[in-house]
Amino acid sequence: MRQNDTTARIAHVFRGTFVHSTPRDAVEILESSVLGVDDEGKIAFIEKDEQLVSLSKLWGFETSDVKQLGQYEFLMPGMVDTHIHASQYSYTGTALDLPLLEWLNTYTFPVEAKYKDLDFANNVYTKVVRRTLKNGTTTACYFATIHTDASLLLGELTDKFGQRALVGKVCMDCNSAVPQYKESPAECKAETDRFIKELLKKEYPNVKPVVTPRFAPSCSASLLSELGEIANNNKLHIQSHISENKEEVELVKTLFPGCKSYTDVYLKHNLLTDRTVMAHGCHLTDEELEIFHETGSAISHCPNSNISICSGMLNVRNVLNHRVKLGLGTDVAGGYSPSMLDAMRRTLDTSKALTIQDPQHQTLTFEEVFRLATLGGSEALSLDEQIGNFVVGKDFDALRVNVCVPDGPIDLFSDESPKVILEKFLNLGDDRNITEVYVSGRQVVPFPDT
Repeated sequence: MRQNDTTARIAHVFRGTFVHSTPRDAVEILESSVLGVDDEGKIAFIEKDEQLVSLSKLWGFETSDVKQLGQYEFLMPGMVDTHIHASQYSYTGTALDLPLLEWLNTYTFPVEAKYKDLDFANNVYTKVVRRTLKNGTTTACYFATIHTDASLLLGELTDKFGQRALVGKVCMDCNSAVPQYKESPAECKAETDRFIKELLKKEYPNVKPVVTPRFAPSCSASLLSELGEIANNNKLHIQSHISENKEEVELVKTLFPGCKSYTDVYLKHNLLTDRTVMAHGCHLTDEELEIFHETGSAISHCPNSNISICSGMLNVRNVLNHRVKLGLGTDVAGGYSPSMLDAMRRTLDTSKALTIQDPQHQTLTFEEVFRLATLGGSEALSLDEQIGNFVVGKDFDALRVNVCVPDGPIDLFSDESPKVILEKFLNLGDDRNITEVYVSGRQVVPFPDT
């Protein structure tokens, strides 16, 4: 608990069960507790509920204002989607019949080229932000498109709806089957500079730019170098893709013959930092994972996409054993679901499939996967000092979960413990069970217009 200062006021107090992760415990369940959020959206205290009266006197709130959670309710940290293409949301759930490189040229690039039209962009981006928030994604690391104005619009919409976001204007200057969907290196640098400058000028509290080379095959060496310089000069996050499928890995060897590996391409262009997150990594070698550990770079595990377009299966246990930061991503639309609950389920499925192949493989537990979707995601995005669990002083990004909503997807039986209820939600729940969503202490779901 923080000492109360005279300027801090309490905006919310919740009483009941809280579930989160710590570096030591994949799941920590705090029953019969109270949590206070101050008017700056930060967690002011979390204590056992017998302290309620003394806390009310210390912080100056009325006990009658406490929000009591029900028997089958709990609060958990908001989920962190470390890799999602907002621009691909319009065809989510379709177009899953081709391998990666054909998939990009056949479906993705033609659709992303449409974002020059801001009306089209506004329609899709509004829907993806609302949908992900309803599904409990309080933080999203978004790919937009090459279009600066549409990418700025995505930033505006995430701020409007209250989602915490890293928003990236995509950079690519070669190897696109759609001629109008690429820029020259000079255009890309100029537009990336404009995007960063204009987005930062907005001073959105929870929306920041992320430097976004699409992936090595669509970027020249000179462009990669420019983007590494921009990111490091501005101390910005970096996102891209790496080692998603074997054909792509072989293509990178051909395009960058002077580099020892796919990871070495990014390393040589100063794109691997402690603010970098790379999606997929299915086919990284142990030597490459060592470089990720040494640089502090993170991997976004996108199991739905990896399976849906037959790219590969990431051995998460091996990544964690190399002490590499790792979070989960939906990878819409290579992944057909925008829900992080799905990302958790597919993570478990992939881990179990690896155990079927190799009985010596140590299968992930649902508790570990819960941590990856929350605290792990915050670590992958280097935001763990700010979000990820219920620690005093962090921002209150949280979901109010009710596993017993009318006509909901979960049936309950007598004497089920909070841990059983959590597991049922993770395996069976959906957006109906997420009754309230908070970002920085602000309630953003239900939406104000609903």
